[in-house]
This record gives sequence, C-alpha cells and structure tokens, in this order.
Amino acid sequence: MKSSGRIITIGLSPAWDVSCRGRDLEWGRHPEIDEQVVRPAGKALNVSSALAWMGRESVAAGLWGREDYDSMRRAVQGQGDFVRVEMTRVDGPTRRNITVVDTHRQREMHLRCRSRLANAASIQRLSADLKGLVRAGDVCVFAGAMPGDALLDPIISMVGACRERETRVVLDAHGPALEGLVDARLPWLIAPNVEELAQLLGAEVKDTSARLVAAARPLLEKVPNLLISRGSKGAILVTKRGVWAGRTTTRGKVLETVGCGDYLLAGFLAGYGKRNNARDALTTAIKVATARARGWSETHAWSQTSRRIAVQVEAL
Repeated sequence: MKSSGRIITIGLSPAWDVSCRGRDLEWGRHPEIDEQVVRPAGKALNVSSALAWMGRESVAAGLWGREDYDSMRRAVQGQGDFVRVEMTRVDGPTRRNITVVDTHRQREMHLRCRSRLANAASIQRLSADLKGLVRAGDVCVFAGAMPGDALLDPIISMVGACRERETRVVLDAHGPALEGLVDARLPWLIAPNVEELAQLLGAEVKDTSARLVAAARPLLEKVPNLLISRGSKGAILVTKRGVWAGRTTTRGKVLETVGCGDYLLAGFLAGYGKRNNARDALTTAIKVATARARGWSETHAWSQTSRRIAVQVEAL
C-alpha cells in the first residue's frame, strides 16, 4: 500500500482538557493552584498536537461542538501551521475534562464528562465529510471513545469506507467499538493499553512481556500490528514480522500521565514514516511518550528532547 505521508486524526468524543496543578491538595480545603491550562483535546486531537510538536503535519477531523468551534480553531492555530482543522461542526457544546495534579505528593485525579456529540445524525455528517477528505495512501487515526450501541454499525461502515479508499486505519479505542472493528478486520494497527487488551480478549493478562506477547499473537489473524502501552514499563510492539519491547532508561520525574498514550501513538506514526521501520518507530514512540509524562513537550523542542531521552529496545 502506498503512503502519501498524510495523517488524518478522527475523534468522535473530543474534549477541552482543563489541567490544574497545585501543592498539597486535600478534600475540604480551598487552596490556590499554581497553574491552570485549558486546551482543545480528546485522543485524536492529542495525536495531532503531538505530531505538531515534532514538526509533522496532520489533518484534524472528527466531531466538534458548534458552540465552541471557533474557540477550538483559534487554540489549534496557536500551535502553528502543522495542524489543518477539518472538524465536522455538530450541535451542542464540547465536553470539558478536568485533571487535578498535586505536584508535591505526585498524585493526580481525572474527572471525565460524558461526550454527547456522537449520534446518528452527526455520524452521518462526519461520514460524508470523510468521503470528501480521505484519499488513497492516507493514514486514518480513529482515536478516543466510541459508542458501542446502535451506533456501532454506522461507525464500522464509516471506518470501512475509509479503508476502501486504500488507507491504513489506525485504531486507539476500547470496549465494543474496538472489538467490533477488530472483528471486521479493518485496522492496520491498534494501540491498546494492558487493561484495554484484556477487555478485548475477555481475560485478564499479566503485565509481563511474555504474557502480553502470548496474549496478543492470536489477534494477528485480524490486525497485523499491535502497539501495547505499559505506562512506566514502556511499550511492546507485536507484528507479523517480529516483536519488540522498549522502555526509557533516562531517569526523570513524572508530572502527568494524561495523553501519554496519545503521544506514544503519534511518535510511532512519525517514526514509522516512509521507511516502515518498526524498531525505529517504537524507539521514537517511547521518547515522545516519556517527554509528555515529564512535561518536556511543554518546555523543550523535540530536537532537544529526542537527544535527551535514551531508549532501550530489544527483539523478543
């Protein structure tokens, strides 16, 4: 399959991420926080943001609420010219998710609102927009929560239509949507964490390299590539051509875990590129995720960070 190098990120459950950082945060108190950051996000847009930080272009598609669409566009434009916004406007506001980080005690809490933008009408509109946007050779990244009820069939049809245009479909989702799309053999790559892999398999999986690889191998009959994120343990890439495990060997303080999986996926796609080198892609993926976890993606350029982080990758 040819590759044009164009990455299109597609999210059905976007959000505004509100991140609050403070020290010694306790229930029942009214402390002042040190910092509040509000940015348009959701897993799909996070992938585009990570790619932009690396100097890679992408197209940001998917759903976004009509009421705050212009605010989202202005915020994304602040990242430079690397993200081309092609979101589908739908009725309603975009949800807000809140992360509270206690920087002194190194703990965090994630408060999530339910996304209400995806419905039969909005999925139909998005499908029509994607038909005019997607072309052969694109990489279509479907990321984030997806409805698993009566909307599952329309979603499978939408993803299938992208696949029929000779694209590579990348899927970072969970639950019934992940299971349904994998069973339909549509993704070229899936990117579950350990918990999501266990849900897909319907059985607990111990977080060791050997157990994860053994559990993932049967899925290669349906999807040729699995990128399994393991948090502080790094990641494992299972493919039909080989298996690799990687982790960072550079020490550092973890500031926030939100979005690390999205940055891992973005790093993999950027590293895979035209050379189709899985080992190099995994190395880049772990560097990008590590930078996100340690806050370096907010304070340092990618060119600096890539040299600062050491990664060990071995074939299994």
